[in-house]
Amino acid sequence: MRTPVVAGRFYPGSPIELAETVDGLFAKAGTVQKETALAVVSPHAGYIYSGELASKTLSRVTVPETVVIIGPNHHGRGARVALSAQSWEMPFGEVPVDQEMAALLVEQGTAEITIDEIAHNPEHSLEVQIPFLQKLQNNLKIVPLVVSQITFSQCEEVATALADAIQALEKDILIVASSDMSHYESREAATKKDSLALQDVQNLKPQELYNTVFSNGISMCGVIPVVITLLTARLLGATRADLVDYTDSGYVSGDAKQVVGYAGIVIR
Repeated sequence: MRTPVVAGRFYPGSPIELAETVDGLFAKAGTVQKETALAVVSPHAGYIYSGELASKTLSRVTVPETVVIIGPNHHGRGARVALSAQSWEMPFGEVPVDQEMAALLVEQGTAEITIDEIAHNPEHSLEVQIPFLQKLQNNLKIVPLVVSQITFSQCEEVATALADAIQALEKDILIVASSDMSHYESREAATKKDSLALQDVQNLKPQELYNTVFSNGISMCGVIPVVITLLTARLLGATRADLVDYTDSGYVSGDAKQVVGYAGIVIR
C-alpha cells in the first residue's frame, strides 16, 4: 500500500483536523449546482495556498466512484507514464485502485503505460487531490497516473488509451488533471504568461497549449497532464472548458514578487 508523503505538511495528517480543514474549504466554496463533467484541472499546492480553489473547483462537479488522477512527475523517477496499481493509504482511509480500468490501460500496450510504484512513492501531485475526492465520494476508486515530459504524439497515445478504456467500461469516470501554473515569478509576469496557457485550455486546444507553454517558457508543472486530459476529453465529446478562478500564492504569503499561479477549470 502506498503511504502518504505530504500528510502533515501540505495538508493535516490527523483525520479530525483534515476533516475540519476540508469541510471549511468546501464551506468557503459555497453551495453550487453540481454538474456532470468529463474532467477538471485542479491545483496541488499546500492547502493553505491552493486548497480553497481546489475545493471550489471540485465542488462544482459530480464525483463518480472512479476518478482518473493525472499529475506531473516532479522527481523524475520511474516510468515516463507510470500507473500505480496498489491501494493508497490516506488519513481518511484506504483508497483502492480501479483494477478493471488499470488492467485495460496496461493491456492495450499502445501508450507505454507502465505499472510503476517508484514514480508514485515520493510524488505529491496526486495525493493532495484525494482528501477532497474522498469527501465528495464515499466509494472512491482511483486510477493514478504520473507522467514525465513526453512528446505531443505520446500524449495523444495516452489520451487514446484513456478514452478507449473509459468508453469500454461504460460508466461515469471523472479525470482530474493536477497542475499548478507559473512558478516563482512576479504576479504581473505569472498572470501574463498563465493567461496565454489558460486561453488554450479554455479553447480546448491541446496542441496549442503544448506549444504555448514550451515556446514561452511557462513553468506550468502539469502541462503534460492537462494536455492529455484535454485530448481525452475531446475524444469523449467535450465542447467547453470553463475557468472557475485563477489566483496565486502571493494572496496568502503577501509576497507578489515570487508567486505560484493556480487555476481551476471544469471541462464538459
